[in-house]
Amino acid sequence: MEPLRTDEMGAHLVSRSVRLSAPPVSASLATMRRPRALWTAPDEPTVVGGGVAVAVEADGPERLARVRESATSLFDGADVDAPDVARPRFFGGLAFHEEATGRDPWADFPAARFVVPEVQVAFDGDDAWLTVTAVGADADPEAVGDRLDEVRETLESLDDAPPEGPPGVSNRHRTTSVEAWHESVDAAVSRIRAGDLQKVVLAQALEVELDRPAAAPDLLARLGRTYPDCHRFLVEPNGGASFLGATPERLVSLRGREVETGALAGTTGRGDTDDEDEWLANELLGSEKDNHEHELVAETIREQLAPLSAEIRVGDRGIRKLATVQHLWTPIDATLERDEHVLSLVDALHPTPAVGGLPPEAALDVIRDTEPFDRGWYAAPVGWFDADGDGSFAVALRSAIVEETLATLFAGVGLVADSDPDAEWDEVQLKYRPILDELERDD
Repeated sequence: MEPLRTDEMGAHLVSRSVRLSAPPVSASLATMRRPRALWTAPDEPTVVGGGVAVAVEADGPERLARVRESATSLFDGADVDAPDVARPRFFGGLAFHEEATGRDPWADFPAARFVVPEVQVAFDGDDAWLTVTAVGADADPEAVGDRLDEVRETLESLDDAPPEGPPGVSNRHRTTSVEAWHESVDAAVSRIRAGDLQKVVLAQALEVELDRPAAAPDLLARLGRTYPDCHRFLVEPNGGASFLGATPERLVSLRGREVETGALAGTTGRGDTDDEDEWLANELLGSEKDNHEHELVAETIREQLAPLSAEIRVGDRGIRKLATVQHLWTPIDATLERDEHVLSLVDALHPTPAVGGLPPEAALDVIRDTEPFDRGWYAAPVGWFDADGDGSFAVALRSAIVEETLATLFAGVGLVADSDPDAEWDEVQLKYRPILDELERDD
């Protein structure tokens, strides 16, 4: 369905839920009507959704304020009968830059789009809850209840099956050559040394042709086995291309007035042995370059939260280990001064210096002028929010946009005064691995 305009958001919302005999997550996602959504994060219920009860789109500098206004209007007076875990939510995200370009592969992805799925399944431990939502002047509780029974019967009949293996990669195309990368990094470092910038994040895109179409539910299931502690997401704004990933970086989560976020910046590889792995971790912890980059990110997050917070708590810096890389990580929590909507926090924090740079506007200008591709929703916020304004968002890293037999992968690195083009190139290749490993066949 077409997105509703702000002046149409008085439309009536009806939502009903029922407990399920927990169906398999991947099979549930595969059976959903497009466009589909998936969200799974540490210490949160896994949620899958399908179809569109209502969608909200916006662009420009006020896009998140407009989304919030429309969603608040929709939820006011809503007829919802659901426990907290099964409550209807908006799922979606936004483009890295304020305006969407419409360039491939992002033609179906507007500057901001959030959807309340028609069908939602929330998995919380051994429990599962099915929620069906309808929106419009004719939304009727009895019709929603009938649809609930129909979907419940389908979901409870699903069989669990292992995900299919990787589709295989037949060809690759880099949008940035080694020579162009060296020129871009050298130019950025020169600006940093001249004092125009403190840091800038430059990214690359890798287009890969697949031997057969990639099934998003299977790809996400395989990513879940390798990266169980990451935020996995799937967004399909208009049911065509799928944007998905397994990102280690939470942007922000909000429940009541309690905020969780953190700084993730500074990267090295994993060792072949425990001793080598520990050596690499210690090297990262002692790296002047990586700690400088990390502190820029952590300090900026503190500054961005300060106007909204009664208290900010910063944890000890440590190492976040993933399958192919390890990062410097500092947890940051806050208690807000007053009630806020999670989208207000998203607006305050995006883009963090971990994906943009400092000063922000100067870094964004360098990114626009330098990168020979459209970031689209890469490195931008993806997540969900509910009627209370609570929600959870991640930074869309370790991600790809997939359609049929074409996938475009994205990865970036933070540049500071002593960045080396060859070392930064190698880091980008490491960051492609989470998605690429699940596309390539071993043979």
